[in-house]
Amino acid sequence: MRLHAYDSSRSYKEKIKFYHDMKLIKRSFNPGQQVLLFNSRLKLFPGNLKSKWSGPFVINHVYPNGAVELVNPVASDPQKSWVVNGQRLKHYLGGELEQLSTVMKLVDP
Repeated sequence: MRLHAYDSSRSYKEKIKFYHDMKLIKRSFNPGQQVLLFNSRLKLFPGNLKSKWSGPFVINHVYPNGAVELVNPVASDPQKSWVVNGQRLKHYLGGELEQLSTVMKLVDP
């Protein structure tokens, strides 16, 4: 019975690891690109209008293990940088988005 429980636990862990690894997205970053950073500590300050993504930040250096060194371009000290996991980043498409709006005038019949 213990052997069966051990095998069942091992197969469950293998399936969960495969599912988790399947959900990871391979992203390639280059120095000089702009990225958005996922704020995982937002749970401490509940609020519906807060964005989970902050930025944009500029990539300073990409390490071979997937870590990325970021620099805030609008900060008073541009030399201050920090290293984050590459899975917490996504590409910033940048710029102002042009929003189209339509006006419909309703007439009383």
